Amino acid sequence: MFGTASSLKIGPYVVDPAVVLAPMAGITNVAFRTLCREFGSATSLYVCEMVTARAIVERDSKTMEMMTFGADESPRSLQLYSVDPKNVTDAVTIIAGEGLADHLDMNFGCPVPKVTRKGGGAALPYKRRLFAEIVRAAVRAAGDMPVTVKFRVGIDDEHLTYLDAGRIAEAEGAVAVALHARTAAQRYSGEADWSRISRLKEAVTSIPVLGNGDIFSAEDALRMMRETGCDGVVVGRGCLGRPWLFRELHAALTEQPVPAGPSLGEVAAILHRHAVLLADHLGEEKGLRDLRKHMAWYLRGFPIGSDLRKSFAMVSGLPELEDLLGQLDHDAPYPAEAEGPRGRQGSPGRVVLPEGWLDDPEDAAVPEGAELMHSGG
Repeated sequence: MFGTASSLKIGPYVVDPAVVLAPMAGITNVAFRTLCREFGSATSLYVCEMVTARAIVERDSKTMEMMTFGADESPRSLQLYSVDPKNVTDAVTIIAGEGLADHLDMNFGCPVPKVTRKGGGAALPYKRRLFAEIVRAAVRAAGDMPVTVKFRVGIDDEHLTYLDAGRIAEAEGAVAVALHARTAAQRYSGEADWSRISRLKEAVTSIPVLGNGDIFSAEDALRMMRETGCDGVVVGRGCLGRPWLFRELHAALTEQPVPAGPSLGEVAAILHRHAVLLADHLGEEKGLRDLRKHMAWYLRGFPIGSDLRKSFAMVSGLPELEDLLGQLDHDAPYPAEAEGPRGRQGSPGRVVLPEGWLDDPEDAAVPEGAELMHSGG
């Protein structure tokens, strides 16, 4: 069962409206997820930062801290990375056995060189048998916990993997798939090719297909669903410094008027709320240091002097932040310049792969040294 036009089912969970916060390294910790959930629907899906299977098996302290969920966060959604079916089995057995999460998303979309160099992320679906074994291992070890799979269009234009990946994930028991409609070679540059989402929707017929890539507004989400027939949307960079995007998405998908963007005074209150949540999660010093990366995104397009912007980027405590927020023009309206793409875009590039990776797509061998990386990539 897929749900209604604005909702979908992920195993036993109704995701309503059908909006998913994508896991983003260093971003989607419990503080940011809480903030997004306060604007959106408590029954949408907000995914924790990616963690590695090996780090869970080894009980890495930083990884266990990353797997922090809010007291009322349900379902608790975790993204897992691995290139080794055995590590997946062991990690998911721990997660399921100890009740550490309610939903598992498998990462096969990361284009970062340190990941693809080991055959992981967006490189892995090229190895169809290994990909199938990893999904199968996760589904079997998860028991009643639903497993979803996220991937990209392929390695590059010559090595497209998404249709096979979708069919394999469906056959191995995944309850939904999500496609970031770019290749690994594109990274975050150029435009996502939403027609690939339409193709995947035609190929994968028994489970929901979610679309990801270039959703920067509520209208983008409506247009993606209209043009591709996808069952839901996954939002990543579009909500950076803009957690209120979930309020707009909720309105659009439930056929309510989309609210106007916030004034600078409202943004100041949201920024302060984010700071308090981070301080609660990480401690004030570490939390405020973590907030710095969000400042340019929050303040984008607003009339703020360069000295004040620099001060925000160096903020180190709540009293200092409150003083800086007090210096803003709280009546300044939401600027048109704040709309559009945000976050890393970069430029396309050659995908770094293990030697001989493209020789045999049926080779199910685990790449040597592939699981050395710990979480956060």
